[in-house]
Amino acid sequence: MKIAEMNWMQVEEKLKKDARAVVPVGSTEQHGYLSLATDAILAERMATEAAEPLGVPVFPVLYYGITPYFRAYPASISLRLDTYQRIIADILESLAGSGFKRILFVNGHGGNIPGGSILQEWMNAHPGVTVKWHNWWNAPRTAAAVAAIDAVASHASWMENFAWTRLAGVKLPQTRKQMIDLARMRMMDAAGVRAYLGDGNFGGVYEKPDDQMMQVWRAGVEETREALEGPWA
Repeated sequence: MKIAEMNWMQVEEKLKKDARAVVPVGSTEQHGYLSLATDAILAERMATEAAEPLGVPVFPVLYYGITPYFRAYPASISLRLDTYQRIIADILESLAGSGFKRILFVNGHGGNIPGGSILQEWMNAHPGVTVKWHNWWNAPRTAAAVAAIDAVASHASWMENFAWTRLAGVKLPQTRKQMIDLARMRMMDAAGVRAYLGDGNFGGVYEKPDDQMMQVWRAGVEETREALEGPWA
């Protein structure tokens, strides 16, 4: 269930029986031929489908993340690391103040991972509240499902091309892009990254059949649900 479809009285009543909550986090950044909001779309949908049978409320996705390397691409928005960590901490303070004690962040963007590094420190200052950070796309079984289809997969390639991230009327290249050198890219400024990446795909083909994409998706939903189920201590 989505918090957007509840009122505060319903939340207060639910907290008497279940203190879990899910917060999806993503990014607004270039994804080649796919939606600029790909990471946010996937994180929110993943969180919602995983939580639905458990009746755990899902908060609105955080659409902005840490992506300084893509700032030369139009409409890619990047938060500073300290800004992002403060936002995460503020979200936690509010949730804990409401009575939530088991909080799962479902992350859809690799650049956000440093933002989750404050969780242990935050929990030390808030005994009784447990927080998890779940990178849904590289959880073990989900990553294995991707590799079983095609080991060459990364940012803006086929592995992020779902029915809900592709754009109407956009024709995709029918080629296989050579995987980039990530170590080399990390030494570049934003202008250098754009010149190196071109369309934004890190490597691999641009699309796969929907039945294969659903194999990946189902693995992601199952692993995310397991993270929500526990253990929590």
